[in-house]
Amino acid sequence: MTGDLTNIILQVIERAPQWMRRDLDSKDSVMRVQAEESLAAMIADALEKQGSAAD
Repeated sequence: MTGDLTNIILQVIERAPQWMRRDLDSKDSVMRVQAEESLAAMIADALEKQGSAAD
């Protein structure tokens, strides 16, 4: 199970757009938080889809 979750998260991170990667490293806290929230939403969506596919 842990391996599956790791793979799902890794796939999301691999397809993260360049703006998100740049903003995650930003000194601007607003930009960084927005990028973190966007990445979290992408991961949550991928996990939800994986859960739906398993049903």
